[in-house]
Amino acid sequence: MKVGCIGLGDIAQKAYLPVLGVQPGVELHLQTRTHATLARVADGLHLPAAQRHADLDSLLAQDLDAAFVHAPTVAHPEIVTRLLEAGVPTYVDKPLAYRFADSERLVALAERRNVSLAVGFNRRYAPGYVQCADHPRELILMQKNRIGLPEEPRAMILDDFIHVVDTLRFLVPGPIDDVTVRARVEGGLLHHVVLQLAGEGFTALGVMNRLSGSAEEVLEVSGQDTKRQVLNLSEVVDHKGQPTVRRRGDWVPVARQRGIEQVALAFLDAVRAGKVLSARDALATHELCERVVRAVQERAA
Repeated sequence: MKVGCIGLGDIAQKAYLPVLGVQPGVELHLQTRTHATLARVADGLHLPAAQRHADLDSLLAQDLDAAFVHAPTVAHPEIVTRLLEAGVPTYVDKPLAYRFADSERLVALAERRNVSLAVGFNRRYAPGYVQCADHPRELILMQKNRIGLPEEPRAMILDDFIHVVDTLRFLVPGPIDDVTVRARVEGGLLHHVVLQLAGEGFTALGVMNRLSGSAEEVLEVSGQDTKRQVLNLSEVVDHKGQPTVRRRGDWVPVARQRGIEQVALAFLDAVRAGKVLSARDALATHELCERVVRAVQERAA
């Protein structure tokens, strides 16, 4: 099985290549225009020259069975378009694109070509978050905060807050009939944003503060007088009277803790089985993010 990896930045090197590089039956092909990075990463994986590519044309000439796209977001539309047109099942880091129209076009192209397109919402596979899907969820609260990182609204929402948006969509127990956005923007930079989703019997709140004083990710789901809390994807605390704490095992890889190993292998398993994956649900997350962007822009104006 020939699998291409396009873009060799931090996320590829730290999370995906340690998974892909040890899969039996996978012939890994790397592509980046940065020659020094290509040589260093390929050397670390002991890949021969034939599996190293400095341009997309060379990679596509390998008759790939699947591809992972970890290039910068601005390059996603062009790269994903070429892969889908070549009939290559494609997994791409979130977001598909910064503009919803581009994301919509890519999903439509995949459907016309009957080619798999998957978006890397790894938190849907993170063990702690999967356990929250089995818990009563009358109230959902997710915070993903950073230190000293106010940013241009569209980039912040599509590159980072999108994880919060998708996790809330994954966990809400019914149809969403109300969407509310609050935000603080100063000097064109988004300091914090709050998203509220509500439906029959539930409320979900997503918060991102880029001037928090702490880098943290906290998820809480509660209902029926119980609460489950996940701290930084690694520690699960159940509250029902006295709290019960379950911590990540000492030897559990970070990629597994964050759901990256699981989502990557699920994609490869689907490709092997000939199952065509749809990005239509992922597109709904992008559409909701676009609503958040527009609300923030209106508030800033």
